Amino acid sequence: MFLALGASGAALAASNGCVPAMPASPTATPAGLRSRPHADLEEASVADLSARMTRGELTSRDLVARYIARIDALDRSGPALRSVLETNPDALAIAAQLDAERRVKGARGPLHGIPVLLKDNIDTGDRMQTTAGSLALAGSPAPRDAHLVTRLRAAGAVVLGKTNLSEWANIRDAHSTSGWSARGGLTRNPYALDRNTSGSSSGSAAAVAASLCAVAVGTETDGSIMSPSQIQGLVGLKPTVGLVSRAGIIPISHTQDTAGPMARSVADAAILLGVLAGVDPHDPATTGARAATDYTASLDRSAARGKRLGVLRPSWMGPTVKPSFEAALDALRQLGAVLVDVEAPKADTEEAELTVLLTELKADLAIYLAARGHPTLRTLDDVVRFNSAHAREELAVFGQELFEKALAKGNLDSPEYKQALATCRRLSRDEGLDALLATHTLDALVTPTGGPAWLTDVVNGDSFTGAGYGLAAVAGYPSITVPCGAAHGLPVGLCLMAAAWSEPTLLALAFAFEQETRHRTPPTYAETVRF
Repeated sequence: MFLALGASGAALAASNGCVPAMPASPTATPAGLRSRPHADLEEASVADLSARMTRGELTSRDLVARYIARIDALDRSGPALRSVLETNPDALAIAAQLDAERRVKGARGPLHGIPVLLKDNIDTGDRMQTTAGSLALAGSPAPRDAHLVTRLRAAGAVVLGKTNLSEWANIRDAHSTSGWSARGGLTRNPYALDRNTSGSSSGSAAAVAASLCAVAVGTETDGSIMSPSQIQGLVGLKPTVGLVSRAGIIPISHTQDTAGPMARSVADAAILLGVLAGVDPHDPATTGARAATDYTASLDRSAARGKRLGVLRPSWMGPTVKPSFEAALDALRQLGAVLVDVEAPKADTEEAELTVLLTELKADLAIYLAARGHPTLRTLDDVVRFNSAHAREELAVFGQELFEKALAKGNLDSPEYKQALATCRRLSRDEGLDALLATHTLDALVTPTGGPAWLTDVVNGDSFTGAGYGLAAVAGYPSITVPCGAAHGLPVGLCLMAAAWSEPTLLALAFAFEQETRHRTPPTYAETVRF
């Protein structure tokens, strides 16, 4: 369950997927939800908000204040989503400065004055914390901005706050409850409050779905952008590893880690990716990046015409899933795509991937902590000891089995690690995505992203059923999820995957599908799903 949800694992073989779009079943209205302030912000796009500021109908400072009011009403009270750990105490002042700059010089770009939330494993050198949801890192702020934060600020974005997450990006224990951290508690799903948000970018997804910000940044090792995005009706893009710098992000794996955009529309995801992407001398993986300055230029409603898409129909797909997935394929055909049935690789990368992730976690976290200069934490072993010493708070919901397994791993020169890494590369690339794309002359692969949200169960942990994006995650290749329907009011998504640096193609295909089908619907904050 952990492997597909938070940070690792090959989840290609076992998944649950798109189900037919249908009206939401009757639901119980949550107690305490009296109003949703500033309803004009609900589903508002980056382009719309920017245009309103250009016309003088809205200022960035007003916009920040309104989002903070929504956070107070929906996140800290009312349905109490608990998606936002803290708001930036300097956000209003920063927004006012950007308003003054706009009046004198004009906007820096499409994100000028736009509030953005960041997952709480992304460093900010300000008065906010960066903790990965752990009490171990609380009280010792990061000394500098992550590279992507520097780029956001340079583009004129307002860093509105930090979002909750599955603690340590869900790498701590194999039987975790996604969306929970010792610092933030449990994030709740705005589509049904007793359903899980998935992880590990749980808070980023819930906040965007509830319009508590314009867009948000998540991070992924395997599924942590894709899964929470599709479960909460969002567009989530997991970039090619190296397109977005990881410098200043609390790591799991330098092989698979990346940050990426989470948004309510493909256009907003494209705008945010254009700011996040860029070469960084502090992250060697970015030297091969083919960064585009404007990913919106590739958005075209006719983009699917003539494209060859390989269709992965997983064996788990039964009568509940099949009709909606076939309907999504029909929409792609109507858009002019050529669909080719293909078979997924039979080999399983799960064991090898876990070895890679745990070995790299042990090494990479020590490097991060040294650069951060934390006063007491130097290694993963220090974190494990902290958790044990504060078990009442840190281990209240689940343990740290995977941390302990990581401590037993060798270094990056160990034969076990090198063999596991070679196995992952061979199965996911040479005999996986690269082989499928080349053999069938494909532009991309299409498959269900995953099933609808499950009931949160802190006793037994996540009841995750799998997903379709694991192959791209292990390969370090890009994937995107776009809403494709709902089951009893719970969103599900369609996944597109392709070769390295193919973000423009994936964004274009997702945009064409989105514009044709329009499956995104706002949340209802229901207490539960009624049948």
